[in-house]
Amino acid sequence: MLTRLLVANRGEIACRVLRTARRLGLHTIAVYSDADRHALHVAMADEAWCIGPAPAVKSYLNQSALLEIASACGADAVHPGYGFLSENAGFAQACADTGLIFVGPSPSAIAAMGDKAAAKALMATAGVPLVPGYHGDEQSNERLKAEAEADACGYPLLLKAVAGGGGKGMRIVHNPAGFEEALAAARREAKAAFGNDAMLLERYLPEARHVEVQVFCDAHGNGIYLSERDCSVQRRHQKILEEAPAPGLSQATRTAMGEAAVRAAKAIGYRGAGTVEFLYTEDGHFYFMEMNTRLQVEHPVTELITGLDLVEWQLRVAACEPLPLTQDQITLRGHAVEARIYAEDAEHGFLPAAGTLHVLREPATSSRIRLDTGVREGDEVGIYYDPLIAKLIVHDQSREAALNRLAQALAQYHIGGVKTNIGFLHRLCRHSAFVNEELHTQFIEQHESSLFSAPALANGEVLALGALAHVLGLPQNSSSPFAAATGWRLNQPAAYSLRLDYGGECYAITLTATETGWRAGVNEQTFDLQGELAGEQLRAMVNDRRISLHIASIDAHLWLFYQGQRFDLRKVADEAGATQHSAGGSLTAPMPGLVAELKVAEGDRVAEGQTLLVLEAMKMEHPIRAPMAGTVAAIHFRAGEQVSEGDELLRLEPDNG
Repeated sequence: MLTRLLVANRGEIACRVLRTARRLGLHTIAVYSDADRHALHVAMADEAWCIGPAPAVKSYLNQSALLEIASACGADAVHPGYGFLSENAGFAQACADTGLIFVGPSPSAIAAMGDKAAAKALMATAGVPLVPGYHGDEQSNERLKAEAEADACGYPLLLKAVAGGGGKGMRIVHNPAGFEEALAAARREAKAAFGNDAMLLERYLPEARHVEVQVFCDAHGNGIYLSERDCSVQRRHQKILEEAPAPGLSQATRTAMGEAAVRAAKAIGYRGAGTVEFLYTEDGHFYFMEMNTRLQVEHPVTELITGLDLVEWQLRVAACEPLPLTQDQITLRGHAVEARIYAEDAEHGFLPAAGTLHVLREPATSSRIRLDTGVREGDEVGIYYDPLIAKLIVHDQSREAALNRLAQALAQYHIGGVKTNIGFLHRLCRHSAFVNEELHTQFIEQHESSLFSAPALANGEVLALGALAHVLGLPQNSSSPFAAATGWRLNQPAAYSLRLDYGGECYAITLTATETGWRAGVNEQTFDLQGELAGEQLRAMVNDRRISLHIASIDAHLWLFYQGQRFDLRKVADEAGATQHSAGGSLTAPMPGLVAELKVAEGDRVAEGQTLLVLEAMKMEHPIRAPMAGTVAAIHFRAGEQVSEGDELLRLEPDNG
């Protein structure tokens, strides 16, 4: 067995690997960037070394620095986690050259699957079915455009980075008119993320499901599959809900898919944990997409239905031990679902968010509820890395029971500060189509209107409850202006007046004491309120509606959590209102990021919907488009410059009439 393990990653996956390594008695070594100096994975390891500045290219992707640290601390193995250098054949080879065990497949296996075009050719030889498309070496724009229009591919199609993963360097193209802009954007994103802008084309199958098979191979010629996972529900080509086993597959299909996956792994002499990804269509056919030569983000759902620790298996295989079990010894139990908790604004195109975890209340864990996280209350979600906060994984005897358990756990997951997707995930796992197994990769787009339906509380109710929390006195934060109860009046009912910002608008609320509670006036609405506050739990009557919700506050901010949704309020101390809105024609940054490309100049005439500039944030590109036709009056940033959320990027003078 190994003795000293360096974990070359950060966040929840670093913490995940460290937990198993310490259970097995290994001495654990973490690395951290300047931005992660106080991160949870640093505190968990037996020792930790600074690897460089915040940008990943100068820290977690710095191969020479990692190898120097491994040598200095006497590590005999390195676990790359996922992302960063986990699928870098050059790094795996450099580890081997220095006598360091790379916990993963051989450099040749990584290289074979790292080039997605070459991998598809290899899979065709191995008899694994492929999605129709173009996987050739000729990469001129003209050749790609011609192949897109050929019968073998056709529109709609998917542009995919040959060296890609995680949704980066991918674009759906519906017709020839959008091909060139999509290709340019995909190439830029792929070059920035992987150092390689080569593309492949695939026929786009919008109604297909994304089903993947977990495989494991050792150095002794053994290979098995550990069931499959459905990862169909995605946004921006990235998974957000995963489950195992995949619902609705026949046993014959499961077996055929699993055997094809093992065949694919053995074709490249694979060793360790890997995932073979397929597109599965309603007619029962499946097509090879790619193989990820690493541990997947969603591996916990496989662990919960098999009862196995896949990281332990990785470490044992890396130490040249045989697989602990054979195929016929693998047994499955129940159903598991994983929800990825991201810092992002789901209501505005799932834009990545950055900010502070001012309040963090996690659901209680148990044998049925698992939380893989890399953060603590007070931590920052910055702009340099993927905005994944945690993974919430549940297990139960059936899919229905697992989804109910997931919804309950999400409703108990309270984060105040940075925006998150928790409320969206709660609506998603309760959605009737999802519950009924109507799964495909365009699920969110198809059900957008119902997934973003009216919130559980109306605006007036939110404001009335926020005011009630104010008069009852908010818990655990005496610095909050909400905590000051100054409304008592001699010989007349107690009265309060306050101004709350909600959704960017300022509202004046008055409360007057009644015999049974309070009466709140919100604009032209009136609410009769009763309530009691026990810790962070508010039990209230709003008119004739009984409501129980969780509250949290810090400084002037108040968060209400109800039925899995979060409602943000802010106490406004001045009379000017809550928010200074930018003037019409002003375009502001929806998130912090880097100006990757300017596509216009001052004085240019632009059409409505035209891309004006491209922001790069958290390893993804986000086009900023013109909301109206007009003329570019001013540009405030140049390509390569950093912007903060809310910064005015440029100003348009709209066309008259």
